[in-house]
Amino acid sequence: MKLTNFSDDARIAFDNVLDFATGLTTPTVRLGVTGLSRSGKTVFITALLHNLIHGGRLPLFEPYAAGRIADAHLEHQPDDDVPRFDYEAHVAALLDDRVWPQSTRRISEIRLTIQYESATFLSRTLGSGKLHLDIVDYPGEWLLDLPLLTKDYATWSKEAIALSDLPNRRELATDWRSMLAGTDPAGAADEATAQALAETFRAYLIACRADAHALSTLPPGRFLMPGDMEGSPALTFAPLEAPATDRPDRDSLWSLMDRRYEAYKTHVVRPFFRNHFARLDRQIVLVDALNALNAGRDALQDLETALTEILRCFRPGRSSWLASILTRRIDRILFAATKADHLHHEGHDRLQRLMSRLVRQAIARARFAGADVDVAAMAAIRATREASAKQNGDNLPTIIGTPLPGEIVNGETFDGQTEIALFPGDLPSSPDGFFEHSNETGNADQTDLDLRFVRFQPPALERTAEGLTLSLPHIRLDRSLQFLLGDKLA
Repeated sequence: MKLTNFSDDARIAFDNVLDFATGLTTPTVRLGVTGLSRSGKTVFITALLHNLIHGGRLPLFEPYAAGRIADAHLEHQPDDDVPRFDYEAHVAALLDDRVWPQSTRRISEIRLTIQYESATFLSRTLGSGKLHLDIVDYPGEWLLDLPLLTKDYATWSKEAIALSDLPNRRELATDWRSMLAGTDPAGAADEATAQALAETFRAYLIACRADAHALSTLPPGRFLMPGDMEGSPALTFAPLEAPATDRPDRDSLWSLMDRRYEAYKTHVVRPFFRNHFARLDRQIVLVDALNALNAGRDALQDLETALTEILRCFRPGRSSWLASILTRRIDRILFAATKADHLHHEGHDRLQRLMSRLVRQAIARARFAGADVDVAAMAAIRATREASAKQNGDNLPTIIGTPLPGEIVNGETFDGQTEIALFPGDLPSSPDGFFEHSNETGNADQTDLDLRFVRFQPPALERTAEGLTLSLPHIRLDRSLQFLLGDKLA
């Protein structure tokens, strides 16, 4: 799938040459961190930085476990026109206020410099013993826009309207579809009509994303996170039924929407791909599969569709040393199912299998292109601990934590102060059943999904006798670091 034109390729090559030149003395790895809403991007980056800077428990991260990392500290980021990831504020929210940091709303960046001793004599002799890790954080919803670069307005409109007619979306799209039915695409362009259509379409997308439905295939992504572009013409468009004529008038509503759709691609989607996405070396994709499970099988299937669409836009593979100066490839991709701490450890491997099933098409494509791919179930910050409870003479594996205010368990609404022991249920040993069956109405039959996943407060961190705060607890963060960075610190 071709996402660039000649001009894009030239600018990407120029940026890569600059990156190569500045990295001659100290190698740099650009790690992209993405995931759809509330998948834990901000938490992952904060936990990664905190554990490396403050000496976390990372036994599976070989350079750290072997004592070869001498220091890790933050430095000024290389891109002055990109907002800095607010690491200090996120740590304060977790440690002092015990609240989760605000979700990713825009692109941001931060540089961590790692000083280390190589494991080989040759590298110790010739290498710098220093690595810049540039972490690029961006909303996963923006990735949903990349496939638009290959579609014209007519194709996108047809697909969006067909999607809204699915059983799990039809009711959510009622207001927008009613307005759409009364709109003549060949009629004269009217700004009030364009704004009303765009607003009802956006309301439909927001309703789809709500926890009760947890749907994921929701482009355009900036409709969900408009930022400083809210109200601009480039965000004031919506799908229309195709007009009867092949060549609608230039002053028609169809032509107006078509121009704004193309403007969205030109001024929003292409710059993101060219300036940020095309410059990545490594990528981690975080997925909140448990939230989709809470919403039912339809949400899980929709998540699979969204991930497949998104990952078609990646540029996986390996290139020669010379070719990499002009064209970067993502040579390692980690797909991580987050919030593994919401399950007892007995369910972690099953969550990992579910993650593998969700991205199996993307994995096959990336491996065919030559990229290394891994899948993990992880919790960048562990908010629960494990125990067992007796029920009808049986031992049930439980998790203990403090539900966030407003969370409901067995009809009880929690205030954010009460700690509970919870048996979340068992994931099936094989995830295929989640993707293969539905009832006669087309809705997910949830009678077999005896699962309960609630959101927990961040943990209260332990302190040493000297009063020092220990590093943030996690599940398999060290394994993830080993896959993403271990070879660069060898």
